[in-house]
Amino acid sequence: MQDPNPIPWGALDRFQAHFIVRKKTGSGFGNYIAKTKLSTKGHFAAKTIVKVQWIGSGSLASKLNEDNELNELIAKQSIGAATIYVEPTEVAIRIRSKWDNHIAFGITKELFEIYDRIAHHIKSV
Repeated sequence: MQDPNPIPWGALDRFQAHFIVRKKTGSGFGNYIAKTKLSTKGHFAAKTIVKVQWIGSGSLASKLNEDNELNELIAKQSIGAATIYVEPTEVAIRIRSKWDNHIAFGITKELFEIYDRIAHHIKSV
């Protein structure tokens, strides 16, 4: 008899794009940690972003908060696309968003422009 609710094993249908900025963090590892904090209004499918704030322990988060044009671009995105993480590694800094399935996964021109602006801020810190 076959199980009517099989448990999925193996690779799951989830994807995530990582944008890598080559920069040595040195001892300032904490300077490059940042994440968007979204203020929203509405419910479910009608939920929209009102304000974007960057939270983090270092100078990158404050620099990203000062870029009003960047935050306005992020506020026009969907909730999933507007949730952005900046995380340092030993030799580079990674910019990423949430995991998506194969239908929702993709990088739009606007999202690429957002990541590019974040990368410029990372290079200038």
